[in-house]
Amino acid sequence: MARRTSPRLPWLLALTACLAFTLARASAIAQSFDATNLQKPTDLGGIWLVHAGDNPAYSRTDFDDSQWTRVDSSANVSSVFPSRPNVLWYRLHVKVAPRQTGLGLAEWSLANAFEIYVNGQRIMENGRVAPFAEYLNGARLLKPIPDSQVATGSLVIALRVHVSPTEWATTHPGLYTPNLRLGQEHTMWEHIWLIVIGEYAMESITVLAGLGLGIVALALFIAQRRQREYLWIFLQFLFAACAGTATLIAEFHNLPAYWDLLGGPLRALSLCFSVLVYFAILRLRIGWWIRTLFAVGIFGFVLSWFGQTRWGVSQFAGLIAEFPFFFLAAGVIPVLLVVHLRRGNREAGILLIPAILRSLTLYAYIVVVSIAQIPALQAAATSASSVIFNIKTGPFYVSFDWVSDLFYVVSFAVIIVLRSTRISRQQAVIEGELTAAREVQRVILPEQAAPVPGFTVESVYQPAQQVGGDFFQILPACEGGLLVVVGDVAGKGLPAAMLVSVLVGAIRTAADYCQAPEEVLAQLNERLMGRTHGGFSTALVARISADGWVTVANAGHLSPYLDGLEVELPGALPLGIVSRASYETTRFYLPVGSRLTFYSDGVVEAQSQKGELFGFERGRAISTQSAAAIVEAAAQFGQSDDITVVAIQRMAAIASAA
Repeated sequence: MARRTSPRLPWLLALTACLAFTLARASAIAQSFDATNLQKPTDLGGIWLVHAGDNPAYSRTDFDDSQWTRVDSSANVSSVFPSRPNVLWYRLHVKVAPRQTGLGLAEWSLANAFEIYVNGQRIMENGRVAPFAEYLNGARLLKPIPDSQVATGSLVIALRVHVSPTEWATTHPGLYTPNLRLGQEHTMWEHIWLIVIGEYAMESITVLAGLGLGIVALALFIAQRRQREYLWIFLQFLFAACAGTATLIAEFHNLPAYWDLLGGPLRALSLCFSVLVYFAILRLRIGWWIRTLFAVGIFGFVLSWFGQTRWGVSQFAGLIAEFPFFFLAAGVIPVLLVVHLRRGNREAGILLIPAILRSLTLYAYIVVVSIAQIPALQAAATSASSVIFNIKTGPFYVSFDWVSDLFYVVSFAVIIVLRSTRISRQQAVIEGELTAAREVQRVILPEQAAPVPGFTVESVYQPAQQVGGDFFQILPACEGGLLVVVGDVAGKGLPAAMLVSVLVGAIRTAADYCQAPEEVLAQLNERLMGRTHGGFSTALVARISADGWVTVANAGHLSPYLDGLEVELPGALPLGIVSRASYETTRFYLPVGSRLTFYSDGVVEAQSQKGELFGFERGRAISTQSAAAIVEAAAQFGQSDDITVVAIQRMAAIASAA
């Protein structure tokens, strides 16, 4: 009896065949990626073969991966590997056109340690998988695929990835669809540069502008050491530029994980000096409570940075750590600027605009991060964050934070320009006053003394600046003699020149009534009392009679030289220190043909580049030379103060006539 065939059997056979064909096709699709008609760079997403464990053979082309687990690269691999192994291997078979050339493989943000192989050849790595050495994973890496491998028509891309516990806690540990991209190398390089330029162009503009402004501020600080805000401006923008440079370098290079730790301290230093700038411009002392708040705020900022980059601390926890600094930057400083603006400080008004913008940015950041803690509002917080902090306009990204930074730089530029304009006007006034003072000194300090019968007189005056504090007068005395006055006002510049004018006038007045050296000094001393504002003046008065006798009174000035030997004089206080001071006199003889030379301390205090002083020995050795030669020698050695030399020589003709 013939056995009957079930009418359902053909349908079952057909269904089985279709299912087998579908599974076979799915298996083929799972293990291959068709890039034979690749027109543009494409993400290597889709189904990958994944296996836990570590074996160098997994990178070979001939390795049998048919038993590996198929995983969609857009899914979370945690559900496939609940044990969370340290190392995962991924494999993907890629079909390529054998005649294709110039292919490249781009990677971004895959893992802190990985290796990528193409047909068993390692073409890219980051950090060290085993033993684990963590590197940053934000670099945009691009490596060429050898044309010899493409010529085979088939590529096996194998990934060896270390997945740390921190990475397992993220939403996409291991491989994620945007991590790898295949395409023409030059096209992908252009794409990478467009992304980087778009992300950093606006920030780079403010950083470079700030650094340029900081260099100008440094130059101003070197010229005006008391204006500390210029130094703080320079250091603020310098550290901001260093932090930005470190971030930009990390975009193109594999760097150890500690590189990311540089950003926190550098940005903290930049913020530190930005706060100091405000207090310096407002001329405010930093009290103990501001110092405490300042220190706690900076510490909290650094702690937040380390916590979020290294320890997996949440953004909200970081916000709490940064709150003291936010209170100082967005609360205290704007209030101080408003107070000083009301008091008439124009610079406070200029800085108030960027301060308010920065404060609004910080307030927006606090609100967005706080809202994100509510699960139902996380999507709204993300959208708000994109609008405020990451607006894309064409290829560029613009943020409210960037706008506030730009206004910040512009505000300081405006302040420096206004200050420079004001200083230029003041300098013009001072130049006019110095010119007038120089003309006055030219009148009251004669370039050439009037001839006196029986004497040869030489005098040279060389100020260290446009006007100086040295003075001398050579006046005719009764019965054919000379009255010589040489002195030095403490200080330089215009204040010293004004006292010189007072003293010269007093000398001429005193010479009309008396010519006794001690009396002349006494009158000069009383004239200076209360006019020097804590300063003083040295002076020496010598009366030389026609018969050669010299009477000298000294008030703290250098002793003269007679034929190369120092004349010993008793010590005395300078003028303008003690009222009603008395001065001793010394009398000696000036023979015919002898030379009496008077110095100011600018001669002996001349200083070489090595710091060596001209000194008294050199001064004594050249005291018999002409006045011009003495001044030239001291100036060539290294002039640091006003130089005055007066030389008197007694002539033989008068001696014989007498």
